[in-house]
Amino acid sequence: MVNQCTSYPKFSPFFKKITINLDQTLYPDNHVILWGNSRSSTLHEGFEIKRKGDKEFTAIIKLEMNYVPERYKLSPALSQALGVEVETRSRIMIALWHYVRVKKLQDPNDAAVFSCDPPLRKVFGDEKVKICFDIPFPLEKDTSAFLERMEKCREIDEYDNAIVDAIKKINEHCQRRAFFLGFSQSPAEFVGTLIASQDRDLKVVAGDAIRDVEKERQSGFFNQPW
Repeated sequence: MVNQCTSYPKFSPFFKKITINLDQTLYPDNHVILWGNSRSSTLHEGFEIKRKGDKEFTAIIKLEMNYVPERYKLSPALSQALGVEVETRSRIMIALWHYVRVKKLQDPNDAAVFSCDPPLRKVFGDEKVKICFDIPFPLEKDTSAFLERMEKCREIDEYDNAIVDAIKKINEHCQRRAFFLGFSQSPAEFVGTLIASQDRDLKVVAGDAIRDVEKERQSGFFNQPW
C-alpha cells in the first residue's frame, strides 16, 4: 500500500545559489538574475523566469550545491597536489597534513611549520608555511579515524590485487590441466588436432589461408574445435 503522506524534498534546498546570465545585448539593465538560499526561507518546487522578447539567445545557468557541511573547490595546483577536487574545509586540512607527513615536510622544531616541495610552492608561493589552528579538539580524533580509513582502503586494494593475481594463476592452472588431460586421454588424436590448429594459424598469419566466406557466415563455423 502506497503511503500518501510521504513528503518529498523540494527543489530549492539542494542549492546554495543559482545565477542566470542572459544576453546582455538584449537585456542590458537586468541580464544577471541571482537567487540565494540564504535570502529566502521559503522552499520552492522550481523556478520560473520571465522576460519579454522575441529573439532566441543562450542563457548560462550556474548552480552552486548546498552541501552540509559546506564544501569547497580547490585550486588546480592544490587539487593536483592532494588529489582532491571538492571537499569540506576539515577534510582539506586533513588531506594537506597527510600530504605533509607522507612527504616528511614538517619542521621538527615547530609542528605548525612545514616546508614546501615544488607542488606546494605553486600553491603557497613560499619555501615554508606556518598554519595557525583555531579548531576544537575532536578534530584530532576525526583525523585519526580518517587516516585509519585511508590505510584500510590501501589494505583492501592490496587484497583485491592479490585476489586478481590468484584468479589469474587458477585460470592458468586450469588451462594447463585441460591441455594435459586431453593429451592423456588420446595422445595421437590430441597431437594431430594441435598440429592442424597450428598449421591453420600459421596460414592465417602468413596470409596463405583459403577462406570460405560462405561457411564463415554460418554460426557453426565458429563452434568448430580449435
